[in-house]
Amino acid sequence: MNNKEYDLIIIGAGPSGSSAARRAGQMNLNTLIIEKEKFPRYKPCGGAISERARSYLDFDLPDNLINRNIFGTKIHYKDNIIEKHKDYRLASLTTRSVFDNFLLDKALETGVTLKQEEKVKNYIEKSDHVEVITDKGKYTSKYLIVAEGAVGNLKYKVRARDKKNEYGICVVTEVKEENSNIDKYIKNAIEIHFGVANLGYGWVFPHDNYFSVGVGGIAKDIKHPKKILSEFLAQRNLKDSCKFSGHLIPVGGIKRTLISSKVILVGDAGGFIDTFTGEGIAYSIKSGQIAAELVSEILKTNDENNLKSYYSRIELEFGSNLRYSLILSKIMHRMPGLCFDIFTKNDQILNEFLNLSLPDSSYKKFMAWMVPRVPLFILKNLLK
Repeated sequence: MNNKEYDLIIIGAGPSGSSAARRAGQMNLNTLIIEKEKFPRYKPCGGAISERARSYLDFDLPDNLINRNIFGTKIHYKDNIIEKHKDYRLASLTTRSVFDNFLLDKALETGVTLKQEEKVKNYIEKSDHVEVITDKGKYTSKYLIVAEGAVGNLKYKVRARDKKNEYGICVVTEVKEENSNIDKYIKNAIEIHFGVANLGYGWVFPHDNYFSVGVGGIAKDIKHPKKILSEFLAQRNLKDSCKFSGHLIPVGGIKRTLISSKVILVGDAGGFIDTFTGEGIAYSIKSGQIAAELVSEILKTNDENNLKSYYSRIELEFGSNLRYSLILSKIMHRMPGLCFDIFTKNDQILNEFLNLSLPDSSYKKFMAWMVPRVPLFILKNLLK
């Protein structure tokens, strides 16, 4: 048993947990990270790091961490294709095991403590602390951040379980290929296929000597995701003899309970996902930082009621963006043909759409800009 008391315990060392730990360490909080696996560990994911995500980091990403920089997108719907490239970077592709391990190292350099290969079984909130019980011992802290991701049950001590229309199922695989063939296929762009599943899509992301290929959609609508992925691979003439990995993705933009008296949910555990693109890394990083900053403020001021400001801080930073990503996703998937027609025939709208991954953009701004232009576009095409 370990009776040492910490200012903050963080459950999970993924991007949200490591980002929370780094910020906590920078603010001299006595912090413990508890991670059930040993890093680096495999993480099934497309591995796209948006420019928004980069903007939240207080350090640069080394070149050897990046497989490819992305300057364009190729979007498919049925037999129609849109392809657009920019002269500036929209995102970067990385291998998640390497990226996540790097973020953890950046957290550890601030002096926080790490316990790996230790699974948290439960936690108990007391009046003045939290007891965290693992398969190896017990720890206490003044506050707790749950950064366990979409999988795990600890977050459900704070919030209700998602319904089947409130989370998605993704299946991903890695297809080995020589870089010369990857360059011929797509090179510095990502490929997106709409129409694969409701509120979801299929993707092909070019990495270093492999493709990340996956499909995903809302749980209630995607009944046989592995079969869908096999068919998707065959349609792309990509090998289908690789290992498939599945994971859950919460639908972002849904109002959820995020705190209890001494516990804060961050990242996927809080449901912070861009529903349209499926991106979660940017919001994992930022929510972890916000949570750590809030704990530091409370410990300094002894104002426990300030914990409720987590909602307003999340809302101010990215909450409305996630809500509008859900709205746009519903529109796109209910009227895919019309939306695709609008994007293919209006270069200005497509240009603005591709900029959504940039730090100063938002779905709300994009939709406010786009909506007045859509009726005019439809009218022009009707008069042709």
